[in-house]
Amino acid sequence: MPYCVKCGSPIKADDKFCPVCGAATAKFTSEEYKVSGKDLVDRIGELLHEGNVTRIIVKDDGGKTLLEIPVTVGVIGVILAPWLAALGVIAALVANCRIVVERRE
Repeated sequence: MPYCVKCGSPIKADDKFCPVCGAATAKFTSEEYKVSGKDLVDRIGELLHEGNVTRIIVKDDGGKTLLEIPVTVGVIGVILAPWLAALGVIAALVANCRIVVERRE
């Protein structure tokens, strides 16, 4: 589910305006990657350096969400450290996982 860029409220994918603040919504695309646990942290780092990522979701093979990283955390490096520690723990526990990447067009 995408979020409003202005107020952060959840919006539906087909909404043209935020129902809370009325701001125009951007178009979002979603991509999914399968990675092994040992490559998880490296791949997340690559995605964050691309710069146009709005949210990253890490899921296990069954589709259960393990971790969500919003764009505001990805931009600020100091706050990113706890997220990378959590990714390291997930990588150690999971053999394979999926990364869902949301990008704003």
